[in-house]
Amino acid sequence: MVLPMIELNTGMNMPQIGLGTWKAEAGKVGEAVRYALEEAGYTHIDCAAIYENEAEIGEALSSVFSRGSVKREDVFITSKLWNTEHDPTRVRHACEKTLKDLQLDYLDLYLMHWRIAQNDTGEIIDIPFEETWQAMEMLVETGLVRAIGVSNFTEDMLTSLLERVAIVPAMNQVEMHPYLPQESLRAFCHEKNIHITAYSPLGRPGGQHEGDPTPKLIDHPIVMSIAKAYGKTPAQVLLRFGLDRGVVVIPKSTTPSRIAENIDAISFTLSQEDITKLLALEIPHRYVEPSLWWGIPYFS
Repeated sequence: MVLPMIELNTGMNMPQIGLGTWKAEAGKVGEAVRYALEEAGYTHIDCAAIYENEAEIGEALSSVFSRGSVKREDVFITSKLWNTEHDPTRVRHACEKTLKDLQLDYLDLYLMHWRIAQNDTGEIIDIPFEETWQAMEMLVETGLVRAIGVSNFTEDMLTSLLERVAIVPAMNQVEMHPYLPQESLRAFCHEKNIHITAYSPLGRPGGQHEGDPTPKLIDHPIVMSIAKAYGKTPAQVLLRFGLDRGVVVIPKSTTPSRIAENIDAISFTLSQEDITKLLALEIPHRYVEPSLWWGIPYFS
């Protein structure tokens, strides 16, 4: 199986589909990572310190690499800097903690998880994000990470960052699916040579939205009819939607059959007509709305 790749602005190739690990349950995520790498053909794992499962993922990675079935250099691994570690003096320590948990010598990509900074009690504090970014740039210089990027950044946030830093972010990881296609942001990032990773590409609710009344994207009649026409599942259609737009997708699953189903999205392409139909589903709607966590507007 040959996975589609995108080329980052560093010149490094990144698999366009990966295994997401947000909300992947303890006791299951390690086996999911092992299955994805050794049996399903994945070569890209997306992690984050705040997911609180990197130690279990690290055990799985160590086992896989020690068996030699998959080599470390053939796997693209992303992690993220959490809000409480934005103080420039804490950035390296946070990265080293992630490396220790994942049992790695380096990360392929390290992202600033959110724009805001918090103290250890969760209070929002004022640390200019360009200062945090400059500390992340040092991680590249010291070889702890191969590329750096951001997550959940808007056009305005990116514009402000680009005016103040030396290294252009290689990636912006954001929520993206037909209900929230973010065409303007995608075009802006393309112009600035910043790639996009879509989290929640299937439009499934996050933890604070379990009771969200918005119809599930995967059950939408348009999505289901397109899936039937291609002989594919609705999930595969939604993942292909991202792939055909040049976006990296990181669906999360701990179920082997679903992990295998998701990567099979690389086996077909959507017509432009069907992509247009899916784009027309825009509401827009966010399943991940941080204002519910922090009590302040974030994306507006």
